[in-house]
Amino acid sequence: MVQNSILWCQPPADLRLSLNEVHIWLAELDLPAQQIDDLRETLSADEGDRAKRFYFERDRQRFIAGRGILRNILSRYLEIAPSQIQFCYEKRGKPALMNERVCFNLSHSQGLALYAIVLDRVVGIDLEQVRSMPDAEAIAKSFFSQREYAVLQGMPASEKQAAFLNCWTRKEAFLKAIGDGLYKPLEQIEVSFLPDEPARLLSVAGDVESASRWSILHLIPSADYVGALAIEGKDFNLSHWQWSPE
Repeated sequence: MVQNSILWCQPPADLRLSLNEVHIWLAELDLPAQQIDDLRETLSADEGDRAKRFYFERDRQRFIAGRGILRNILSRYLEIAPSQIQFCYEKRGKPALMNERVCFNLSHSQGLALYAIVLDRVVGIDLEQVRSMPDAEAIAKSFFSQREYAVLQGMPASEKQAAFLNCWTRKEAFLKAIGDGLYKPLEQIEVSFLPDEPARLLSVAGDVESASRWSILHLIPSADYVGALAIEGKDFNLSHWQWSPE
């Protein structure tokens, strides 16, 4: 399923989430100073400590915005204050909510962030800014499967960057969904990535049947970004929300 044109809407006041729904949120991270200060107030002590470790002020502010917006979004589903949300972390560091059915994943690149919210389902999301990548083939040789690398090599130069980012974000979204990050070799995850080709998970360590139980969605949140969503199962409805302060 290719999402070439997405209309990002304001969410309803009575936000609801059912088992067959996937809510994707888009948020700008470069916010006015007052909004950053307001979001900082909702963070936990450990999140505040993490923010202080960033060397550059812009990176610090984007981290504060990203985590604060996550808390703000989740508070709308849980109907509690953002500061009251408690996170736990899985063995590979994937954040989750304590004792809640709401599941989520997030990704950010430069000044943009995507959040995926579901109920009782495994989900992963990845986002990359479109940029010049002269080393794309070298990276692909190390992290793509032999088939994927061969396909990329045979493509016209004008299409390689887009194909590379398609492949990379789809692999990352799946790995984030299962909570393995880069602990599972990227070359073991095979995906479709040709221009205008439906996004699919083709195999996982050679297992085609397991891969067929997953859905991969191609996302274009704005002109300069590309993303991917990986979710367990096939039957779901998508909503695309634009985050703004309440």
